[in-house]
Amino acid sequence: MSTQTLNPTPAFSLKDFLSSFALIELFKGMAITGKYMFSRKITVQFPEEKTPLSPRFRGLHALRRYENGEERCIACKLCEAVCPALAITIESDQRTDGTRRTTRYDIDLTKCIFCGFCEESCPVDSIVETHILEYHGEKRGDLYFTKDMLLAVGDRYEPEIAARKAQDAKYR
Repeated sequence: MSTQTLNPTPAFSLKDFLSSFALIELFKGMAITGKYMFSRKITVQFPEEKTPLSPRFRGLHALRRYENGEERCIACKLCEAVCPALAITIESDQRTDGTRRTTRYDIDLTKCIFCGFCEESCPVDSIVETHILEYHGEKRGDLYFTKDMLLAVGDRYEPEIAARKAQDAKYR
């Protein structure tokens, strides 16, 4: 067996010691700062200036209706089952004509991770994620969206939602 001797690195380096006193790193950092100080700025002033959004951006949820005004959701509960954050709660009931509709459809946006699985799993395109990113809540309950709130969002933005769905249809 051959033994191999390892050359240990010295714990003290005179070059590193002297460069730390010369403040080399500080001057390198100041040079980079000076280089970019007078160049064109790329900061966006958000409320006044808007950056372009991706066509597949996922924002605030909405429930859609058919053209005749009836809600699309058939209470299949696929979106509730597929939600990894368990943010969706659905309760359903059977109507007199034998169809099933939701009596409760709640989304807790404080839990939601905006993955889009709910939208992908919906067989009737009922739940969608819109391009709305400017919403907030001052307390936890403000971001708990009920069925009526989600339908109101869908009613308000239906032309935009339908246009984006039609634009994205060739990729699905």
